[in-house]
Amino acid sequence: MNRRNTQIRRRAILEKLQELGEVSVDELAREFETSEVTVRKDLAELESNGMLLRRYGGAVPLPQELIGEPAATKLSEQKESISKAAADLIRDHYRVIIDSGSTTAAMLPLLQSKRGLVVMTNSLNIANALREIENEPTILMTGGTWDPRSEAFQGQLAEQVLKHYDFDQLFIGADGIDVERGTTTYNELYSLSQVMAEVSREVIVMAESSKIKRKIHNLELPWSEVDVLVTDRGISLTDKEKIEQQGVNVICAGAPEE
Repeated sequence: MNRRNTQIRRRAILEKLQELGEVSVDELAREFETSEVTVRKDLAELESNGMLLRRYGGAVPLPQELIGEPAATKLSEQKESISKAAADLIRDHYRVIIDSGSTTAAMLPLLQSKRGLVVMTNSLNIANALREIENEPTILMTGGTWDPRSEAFQGQLAEQVLKHYDFDQLFIGADGIDVERGTTTYNELYSLSQVMAEVSREVIVMAESSKIKRKIHNLELPWSEVDVLVTDRGISLTDKEKIEQQGVNVICAGAPEE
């Protein structure tokens, strides 16, 4: 089999898993004419997206009881609403930064209709997904030191690269939201996020309401550096007003809560 790009190969892996009920790393590497390291990365990414379970030497399908879990469906709906509202903020020919993360990545399929975009990212997964877009944008990579925890490039080299550009918008997620201080993160390597904000005219945070008041000690971006928070309608009116008092435009995406 000829080499395929990442997204096509991963879809083929899922199809093979559905057909056989189990796949092995060495067999996939031979079939797709790629390295076992690449296949393991594919399986790790598919597992992180809730599409399979890794086992020693390969992978098996996700158990049915997990597939039907209500909480996972609700989270997916929240991210879908947030990503749509965020994508609506992008105009043709904008220069944007899309930070690594599952929430920011959920926005990528919605960029199909955008023309002439220039997109900087520190994520290989996001860069590969951008290649799948019909109106393929100009893709820029930060480079730097690979951080396996965030699965993104970090460090001084990445920061220096960013400082040579200017951007219309930054789209960035958050591990937590402190209504008084700003966005918070578990990752100790958050200086790159601050540089991303510095070189962007508009900073847009994408985060589910469930992350509000999550106790995390690392302050990533203070509200003074954030222009827009795109969240879901699970946010309370009190929290929304407190964040808006910091000068942040809060967009509540999705249908009203029942």
